[in-house]
Amino acid sequence: MYIESVALQNFRNYGTLELGFSENTNILYGDNAQGKTNILEAAYVGATTRSHRMARDKDMIRFGEEEAHIRLQVKKREVSHRIDMHLRRNKPKLVNIDGLPIRRSSELFGLINIIFFSPEDLSIIKDGPGERRRFMDMELCQLSRIYYGNLAGYNKVINQRNNLLRSISFNRKLIDTLDVWDEQLVQYGKRIISERKNFIEMLREVVLRVHGKITGGREEIEVKYEPNVTAEEFADTLRRKREVDLKYNATMTGPQRDDIGVYIEGNDVRVYGSQGQQRTAALTMKLAEIELVQRMISDQPILLLDDVMSELDAKRRNALLESISDIQTIITCTGYDDFIRERQETDRIYRVVKGTIEEKE
Repeated sequence: MYIESVALQNFRNYGTLELGFSENTNILYGDNAQGKTNILEAAYVGATTRSHRMARDKDMIRFGEEEAHIRLQVKKREVSHRIDMHLRRNKPKLVNIDGLPIRRSSELFGLINIIFFSPEDLSIIKDGPGERRRFMDMELCQLSRIYYGNLAGYNKVINQRNNLLRSISFNRKLIDTLDVWDEQLVQYGKRIISERKNFIEMLREVVLRVHGKITGGREEIEVKYEPNVTAEEFADTLRRKREVDLKYNATMTGPQRDDIGVYIEGNDVRVYGSQGQQRTAALTMKLAEIELVQRMISDQPILLLDDVMSELDAKRRNALLESISDIQTIITCTGYDDFIRERQETDRIYRVVKGTIEEKE
């Protein structure tokens, strides 16, 4: 699969833009703060309905405008599809696929599988568990509409439960209504825990092999799913810790507190790993993600690389380049000379200057 073109209207710093892409390698280069990342963001939003920056719809609309439009033309297994997305400042977004409106965002998932890789991802190991949960969720939501539905349902219920916990602090008689929310929370939560466990089990085998290749077999890595609570114990633990939740006016048990453990030679890289080990482990997880998605969808995902090359040394950069030789890649960078020397197959090069695009020979 690959993106054939992207068209923007009033998105970020672009008034109007239409850009075609090769199915192989595409480079967007230019100084910082010119609009390179905005193009990748638009592609990601068009594929997933949400920004990798966690931005709100209204934040992506050009200043002074009420709406923004993203159109992606994509090809999957020789069939072209068109995705039209309207972002509205004070209303829900509208999405059409091939001219037909969809009612739920989950209907879009699976049409395109897209992987975003930015310098922030290189900090996933040393950052807090929230970033590692996001790593799981962003991929699982694209791979499974069922997972997306369970995650959306869980988040809705936990918000309702937390609101109720705060209300109980003023009116203790409301405590009996917690049982209703607890039952729903456990139903959704057990499914999320099971899906995450399966995902990490599949990922760990790929991670072991990829890391061995990057390090020349000098280090052995292990990735573990570390749930806050098991699916089997969720209901009992939630009930047993109810008074703790009431004390803090928040749900303290559940998959919203899960983590991923990363260990090299048995040592927790999050705590004891050097910066080099942490960055290598992060790169390993991203490369393993690409390979795992390829395996699961029997197709090639689309890769967006946002100024990552400058953050990697030659060894790690070569490992990344070898892994993306056969998939569509859209890359942003400040200069492309070094990249061209390392990879001759680049098909399209664009220079980005203050929201204007110029194709280079």
